[in-house]
Amino acid sequence: MVQSLNLIKNDPWLAPYEMAINGRYQYVADKEKELTNNGKQTLSNFASGYLYFGLHKLTGGWVFREWAPGATAIYLIGTFNNWRKDERYRMTRIDNGNWEIVVDENSLHHEDLFKLHMEWEGGCGERIPAWTRRVVQDEQTKIFSAQVWNPPTPYLFRNKKFRPDTSPLLIYECHIGMASDEEKVGSYREFRTRILPRIAKDGYNAIQIMAIQEHPYYGSFGYHVSSFFSASSRFGTPEELKELIDEAHSSGIAVIMDIVHSHAVKNEVEGLGRFDGSYHQYFCTGDRREHPAWDSLCFNYGKNEVLHFLLSNCKFWLDEYHFDGFRFDGVTSMLYYSHGLGEHFSNYGDYYSGHQDGDAIMYLTLANKLIHEVNPSAITIAEEVSGMPGLAVKTGDGGYGFDYRMAMNIPDYWIKTIKEKKDEDWHPSSIWWETTNRRADEKTISYAESHDQALVGDKTIIFRLIDAGMYWHMRKEDRNFEVDRGMALHKMIRLVTASTINGGYLNFMGNEFGHPEWIDFPREGNGWSHKYARRQWHLVDDPNLKYHYLGSYDCEMISLIKGVKEFQRTQIYKIWDNDGDQILAYMRQNLVFVFNFSPDRSYTDYGFLTPPGEYEVVLNTDAIRFGGFGLADDSIHHFTQADPLYAKEGKEWLQLYIPARSAVVLRRIAGFN
Repeated sequence: MVQSLNLIKNDPWLAPYEMAINGRYQYVADKEKELTNNGKQTLSNFASGYLYFGLHKLTGGWVFREWAPGATAIYLIGTFNNWRKDERYRMTRIDNGNWEIVVDENSLHHEDLFKLHMEWEGGCGERIPAWTRRVVQDEQTKIFSAQVWNPPTPYLFRNKKFRPDTSPLLIYECHIGMASDEEKVGSYREFRTRILPRIAKDGYNAIQIMAIQEHPYYGSFGYHVSSFFSASSRFGTPEELKELIDEAHSSGIAVIMDIVHSHAVKNEVEGLGRFDGSYHQYFCTGDRREHPAWDSLCFNYGKNEVLHFLLSNCKFWLDEYHFDGFRFDGVTSMLYYSHGLGEHFSNYGDYYSGHQDGDAIMYLTLANKLIHEVNPSAITIAEEVSGMPGLAVKTGDGGYGFDYRMAMNIPDYWIKTIKEKKDEDWHPSSIWWETTNRRADEKTISYAESHDQALVGDKTIIFRLIDAGMYWHMRKEDRNFEVDRGMALHKMIRLVTASTINGGYLNFMGNEFGHPEWIDFPREGNGWSHKYARRQWHLVDDPNLKYHYLGSYDCEMISLIKGVKEFQRTQIYKIWDNDGDQILAYMRQNLVFVFNFSPDRSYTDYGFLTPPGEYEVVLNTDAIRFGGFGLADDSIHHFTQADPLYAKEGKEWLQLYIPARSAVVLRRIAGFN
C-alpha cells in the first residue's frame, strides 16, 4: 500500500481519509497491472481496440469484428445484399464472445450502408455495429445505418507536431450545428471557413466542440450518444472534421472534444441499449442500469470489456482525428452511486463515505493516464460539481489525473446574484471569494456562463440583465438605462471572472457579444424550428448595434490576458475590498484591477496601496469604444503618492477616479527608486 501521497501531504485535512485514498490509488494500480499483463504491454497497447474491432480494409478484402457474447448468430446486412440474411455474410464466433467475418474486396464499397442482424436466445434485431466509425441517417425514412468509409483520397494531416498553448488556456466552447447564422444545421466545412477565423481573431487559443459523437436526437445537444466512434454525420464527413482540426492547429488553436462516457442513449437499434440481446453487456444491472434523471443507461466500469471499449474510444479520437484532449461530461454522475442527486457535499466525509463508485473512479484515473501516455501535451478537463478532492491532481500523487476541473460554482454564483440581489447588495468580498476559492493543488477553468446557462428554461447573463430591452434598444444611438446597466455588468462580470483564473477561461459561442435569447433545438414543441438553434453573427458584425461594443471589449480583454506570460500562474493578491463602497481591487504581476460595483456612486481620488510607480490605463469597461460613457480620461498616467506610514512595506497610494458600475485595469510601467 502506497503511503503519504502528495494529495494528502498538500491537504492535511485529508489525513483522516488516508486509507480510502490509498485504497483507490491501489485499486487503479492493480487494475492497470491486470490490463497490461503486469506491464508487459502499455496502457496504450491495451486501448487499441478500434484497430481490431469494426470494419477494416485488408489487401484484397475486408475484415469485420464485433464483441457480442450474448449473440447466437450475427449476419452482415446492407445495400450490398438487399438487407437480407445471407449465409455468405454470416459471422463466425471466435473467442471471448468475439465474432469475425472476412469478405473479398468486391463485396463492400465506399459509402455502402450496413447493419448487423443480431440473433440471441429468444429474439433477434438489427443493430448498428458498436465500433463503427461512420453512421448516417436517411433523410426520408430517418433510419440510421452504418456506412463503409474508405475514401479514395483519405485526409492527410499537415500539422503533426501541434502543441496546445495553455499559458493560459482560453476556450471557446462551440457547437458545429448551431454555429450557422442560417436556420439550419451547420457543417464542419462552414465552421472551418466562417467561424474558426472569428475565434482566431478574437484571441482564443482553444475550441471545445460539443456533440461530436453520433447521437440520434439532435436536440440532446450531443449528450445521448449512440455510436461512440462515429463523428456525427449531420455536420459532414470525417475528412471535413479532420480538415477543420488541422486548420485550427494552423491557427494556433487547440481542439478539445466534449466526450460523453458518463452514460449512453437507451436506444436499442441505434445504440448499445440491448446490443447482443442482453441488458448488461455494457451497462450495470438492476436499479443501477438506468440513470434516474437523464433517461439513459449507465456503463459498468468494473467490466474489463467496457474499460477496453471506453479507453479505446479515448485513444481513437486522439489518434484518428488529432483532437488535443477532452472535456469529460457528467463526471459527478459517474463518481457517486447516487449520481450526486440530492447530495450536499458539505464536508470531506461526504467524499469518502462508501457511496462513491470505485470502478468509475478507477476508469477516470486510467483514462487520464492513457490520454497523457498517448499525447503528453493533451488536455483533460472534468465537468464536476461536487468538489471531489484530487480530481485535477496527478495520478502519481494520488489524484485522478485531470489537468483542469470546471469552476462550476462561478456561473451558479452569477445567476444567483443577478436573480436574487439588488445592485446595491453586490458585495465585492463575496465576488472575490467565489472567483478565487479553489484548491491550491488543482487548476480550474473559470467561466461566467457556458452552454448550460443558454438553454431553454434558463437565461444567459445578458438576457437576465436586459431581458426584453434587447429587442428594442440595441442600436448605438439609442440610450436606454436597462441596456446601459446590462452591458456594464456584462463586461465587469467577464473581467473579474477571466482575470482571477488559476488555469483557464471559457466562453460559450456568441455569449462574448451578448447573443440574445436562448438555445432551443428543433423539436415537436417548436415545430422543428432552427430559429433558436443558431448564432446570429450579423449582430456583432453590424457596427450600428451595441453587440459590436461587447464583441470588441471581449477581444481586448482576451488580448490583455494573453499579453502576460503564464498569466494564470502569476500571483494574485487582493489590494482592497469594501462592501459598503462596493469596491474591489487586486493585483497580478504589474496589472491592477479595480471594480466599482456601485450602481450610483462614483468616487474621486479613491486610494489603494500598491507598489510605487507610474501606471497607465490599459482597459476600461466604461470606454466609449465599448459602449460606455467615457467618464474618465484614460490617456492620463497615474503616479503613486508616498506615505511615511507605509514606506517600510514598499507601498504608496494610487488614487483614481472610479465611475459607478465600471472597472479599470492599469499597468505599472515604471517604478520609483
